[in-house]
Amino acid sequence: MITKTKIMRTIVGTVAICFLAAGLVLAQTADEKNVAAAVESLRATMVDPDKGKLEALVAPELSYGHSSGKLDDKGSFIESLMTGASDFVSISLQDQTIRIAGTTAIVRHKLVGESADKAKGTTSPINLNVMTVWQKQGGQWKLLARQAVKI
Repeated sequence: MITKTKIMRTIVGTVAICFLAAGLVLAQTADEKNVAAAVESLRATMVDPDKGKLEALVAPELSYGHSSGKLDDKGSFIESLMTGASDFVSISLQDQTIRIAGTTAIVRHKLVGESADKAKGTTSPINLNVMTVWQKQGGQWKLLARQAVKI
């Protein structure tokens, strides 16, 4: 015979399993959290450049594609930020997704911000879709590749 108590236990158990399953689906893995932290560190360092931090975040094999079609390697990427040739006033990342495949992470987001042209004394809005590829090297997530397109 089915009692109210058995029905309530079944309902409570089902609800608990649903919440547990939802939590597992929404939970970030440790690698996803570490990649997200590396992405945030890069974002902050591009606005306020620090050569040591950039060196630590970027892989030696970097291929950095700008929305203009310009390509940078690690040296030219860091140099352009340090000299102000690339001068970001602000950067905000939106709608970010992270997918981990072994020691590689694919990150996509919208980049909204503002860049400065010191020679002209002007600023320009930035609105890009960006894909970055990160690789775990020596236990640290490093930016391996980046491509942006204007939106």
